[in-house]
Order: sequence, then C-alpha cells, then structure tokens
Amino acid sequence: MTLIAATTVAAYAESDPPGNHWPAKPVRIIVPVAPGGSADKLTRTLADKLALLWGQSVLVENVPGASGTIGAAKVAKAAPDGYTLLQQGEGITLNSLLFAKLPYDSQKSFTPIIKAVVNPQILVVNPSTGLHTLNQYISRAKARSQSISLALPGNGGIAHVAHEILSQRTGAQVNYIPYSGGGPATLDVLGGHADATLITLAAVTEYVRAGKLRALAVTTPYRSDALPDVPTVAEAGVPGFAVESWQGYFAPSGTPQQVIEKINNDMRAVLQTPDVREQLEKLGFKVAGGSSKDLAQSLRVERPFYAKAINAAGLTLR
Repeated sequence: MTLIAATTVAAYAESDPPGNHWPAKPVRIIVPVAPGGSADKLTRTLADKLALLWGQSVLVENVPGASGTIGAAKVAKAAPDGYTLLQQGEGITLNSLLFAKLPYDSQKSFTPIIKAVVNPQILVVNPSTGLHTLNQYISRAKARSQSISLALPGNGGIAHVAHEILSQRTGAQVNYIPYSGGGPATLDVLGGHADATLITLAAVTEYVRAGKLRALAVTTPYRSDALPDVPTVAEAGVPGFAVESWQGYFAPSGTPQQVIEKINNDMRAVLQTPDVREQLEKLGFKVAGGSSKDLAQSLRVERPFYAKAINAAGLTLR
C-alpha cells in the first residue's frame, strides 16, 4: 500500500466512528440468572425487537451462578466492542458490597448503557400457607422464628437485602432458601416446596392474577398498576418502607462511546414503542430509559444506601 493510500484509509477510519457500522454481526446479551425470571423476560422481549432494528441476531444467553457474578465475569472478560452485553440491575452494586473478592471490578469493568425499567419487589405466598396479609406473615415469622421458608431468586440479591431491611424493622425471621434465579424460586413456591418468595413483580404477575400465588405487599412507595389491589409494605403496616429495584444493560469497559450511545438510543426507541411498553407494563415493569450518564449517576447514589443496609444486617457472601 502506498503512503498516500495508507494515509487516506487512516483518515477515513478516524472520520468514520465505529458506531456507524455497528452491529456487523450477531450481538449476545448475557443474563446472569436462570431462565424464566423477570430479567429473562425483559431481555428476550427487547432482543426480539432489537434484532429487527439491527438486522442481526440478538442472542440471549443465561449464565446463572454465584449471585450473578459468573455471568458478569464473562462479560467483563469479553472484547470491548459492543457484541457482548450484560443484563444487570442493583445486583452489580450489591455483589461488590457483599463479596470480599470478585473476578472483576464492579465499578471499573463495565460501562453503563441504560436503565431499562424499574419495578417493585413483591412478597407472595403459596395460598396453602393460610397467610392473607403482611401483618399475618410478620406475626407468624416473629412468633415462630424460621417457620416460613422464603425462596430467594439469588443469595444476597435485592430480594434478600429488602427482606433483611423488613426483618430489621419488624423482627420477622424467616428461613432463606437461595435459588439460581426467579424462575426456579417461583416454581418451588408454586409447588409448595417453599412458602413464599420476595421477587421482582414481573416474574409472578400472571400467577397472582390466576390465583396460584397470593400477593401480600409490594416494596415500593407506590402501588403497581399491574396489580393495583396489592398494598405497599408501608400501607400494610411498616411505615416508611421503600425499596425499588431496576434492570439495565452494561458493556465491557473500553467499548467505544459511539457504540454505547447507539445501543442506548436504540434500546430507548424499542422501550418506547407502544407494544413493548404495553407488554412490559402489563408484567409490572415501569419503563425508565435515560442516558448512560444517568445510569452511572444512579449507581453512585444507590451504593451508600445499600452499604448501610448490608452493614446493619451483617450480610456477607463468599
């Protein structure tokens, strides 16, 4: 290649941002929990629409284990080109506070893309427990410590932390049983192998509507439009209680900013399409959106809040 030709190619490359031709091949989204839960449902909904928009396959890969850290580690080690993304929520912060050592740096290994949705956690029980209200649940858990088995979607996740905050406020003590995701946890409550679960509302909306699970309360300061008859924890007898969870997407650190912005813009567009918005809201999600910088700021704000709750509960994971 001549010097002039080489100079021309280099100049063209500098003026042609990587986002302009992205994606040129299939994109993979790692969901770090088992199939069937809210994170899986959300990601598969978005993946179908993004595939049409991008003209490329968008593959959803479930990589459960170790409270989501195995899947996160896989993305942290991936090439920073936008072709391997991570679905995560507040768990990315919680794990950094709960684990003494991780195979990645939660604050440096990932670039935030978007906070896709926010949603309540919801406390549901198998109807055979005979529990109809949050007060009954708390009373039984106080009178007979550990008598209620609570299926957790993950060890040390937002449900675990939220219930620990509830325990601190009320004295209720339950028997925690951690699972590899919301799907398996829900199935065991449905089957009567566990009494209850505290879980992202979108994971169990259909079961509550069908009467297969009984909802006692949602953790947010507002009721969910998807299940408007379910009271908040604060309304049900624990004033001031409020925990809101969220789900979003990340790329490996070093991914070109133009690619991050394109994914953010396209995900926001998909989230705002009437059919996707209706589908997600029916499940119990609230569409969020915002920029990469907005998500980065949200991460900075939530860290001290969860650090305080975790320290007060004395929670640690290995």
